[in-house]
Amino acid sequence: MVTSNPFSALFGRSPFQPLLAHIVKTSECADQLLPFFDATLADDWEEAARYREKVTILENEADELKTQLRLNLPNTLFLPVSRSDLLELISVQDKIANRARDITGIMMGRSMHIPEPLATPMRDYLGIAIAAVAQARKALEELEVLLESGFGRNVAELMENLIRDLHDLEHQADAQEIAIRRQLFDLEEELPPVDVMFLYKIIDWIGDLADRAERVGSRLQILTAR
Repeated sequence: MVTSNPFSALFGRSPFQPLLAHIVKTSECADQLLPFFDATLADDWEEAARYREKVTILENEADELKTQLRLNLPNTLFLPVSRSDLLELISVQDKIANRARDITGIMMGRSMHIPEPLATPMRDYLGIAIAAVAQARKALEELEVLLESGFGRNVAELMENLIRDLHDLEHQADAQEIAIRRQLFDLEEELPPVDVMFLYKIIDWIGDLADRAERVGSRLQILTAR
């Protein structure tokens, strides 16, 4: 019988296919952050608003995929993967898109200006966080290829290598976060206290992108180890 729900039909291939569709959307959402950030640095708020709108649309689309996955996920699967593990994974992925939306929302809402000494370090820091999200997407893409090929390669070994690279990116982001916080601390007396507070928040939220991407990798590692 052919299902009328194309999303549900994806489960005929693999439960990871809808997860992959979701993280692709999540990664596309994160990819808007660098051009958005560049627009804010140039004080081009019309351009920033366009990227903010793209983030919002992509985040809404990711939400819809998350909802559809939860509604259509079978109670039993012909794979050694538990339903609860898959639901946990989609939840972790979704938080990445949510955080990208949060970053653009608060920067747009306050017309935030990044102090010149922090502009390049924060852009580099954001770039590494986005790279971590892309690496999480790559891990899921590789896993889907392995599923379709019938596990013809050593899944655990390949995933371990991919996750190791993801951990390295998250550690780089951690190191940059510490350095940027120190720079901001040195600038605090020159800036309005409210601006300082929100700058720390943005720094935290960029770190969240990398941290949550690493959590995706950790969940995948657990799944492939079972």
